[in-house]
Amino acid sequence: MSSSFQKPDHDELAGTEQPFVAHLMELRDRLLRAILAIGICFGILVIYPGPGPLYDLLAAPLVSHLPVGTKLIATNVIAPFFVPLKITLLAGFLLALPVVLYQAWAFVAPGLYSHEKRLVLPLVVSSTLLFFAGVAFCYFFVFGQVFKFIQNFAPKSITAAPDIEAYLGFVMNMFIAFGAAFEVPVIVVVLARIGVVSVDKLREWRGYFIVVAFIVAAVITPPDIVSQLALAIPMCLLYELGLLAAGYFIRSTKAPEDEPPAA
Repeated sequence: MSSSFQKPDHDELAGTEQPFVAHLMELRDRLLRAILAIGICFGILVIYPGPGPLYDLLAAPLVSHLPVGTKLIATNVIAPFFVPLKITLLAGFLLALPVVLYQAWAFVAPGLYSHEKRLVLPLVVSSTLLFFAGVAFCYFFVFGQVFKFIQNFAPKSITAAPDIEAYLGFVMNMFIAFGAAFEVPVIVVVLARIGVVSVDKLREWRGYFIVVAFIVAAVITPPDIVSQLALAIPMCLLYELGLLAAGYFIRSTKAPEDEPPAA
């Protein structure tokens, strides 16, 4: 039999082992670089555009649907100072997220086989982009529809004056909910790739997932039909996208011993 079909007798990771202390030192260096990147982005955003304008940008979808002349209020004395700083720190973290993820990737990559790297790196990049897509979808589309629906539904005798801390909490919950919901394709791909469930079985469970998606949307979103549909429908569409991507990733990230020999 030709040697081209023989299984390699050496480990691909042979010689790459490092002492435990060296791993700790590298982890420390990676964490410091990630924290430094977040600090630099935070400092830049503090200088320009500043914490105040950033909060104004975050509050724009709500303010645009409030009665003319109405503004958000602060019931806590120090809230006008700390709440914009929290927004700036969050924006700095999101701005530095590519650097943070690169540091995480650089730390674990030496311990991965080549076929594992072909799976992990695309998943890290795609999960980041999907999270940002979920946040952007929530900010640019969902917020406007939800606030419009609430203002139209509210009695005319009520003057809305939301608190800035309460609004920040609402925004964070919505961002996390939509960002996590947009990770459905990644979850589907991972479950199928590690063998927890097959792609065919996931297709059979499509109807159950639709029911679960609407239940999740009803639990984690405000009690209005607009936000619930805006979360449940994308989750169902992303589930289908995950089914399509799972087959491709399974084929392209097979270990060498899992690949059938050529005829």
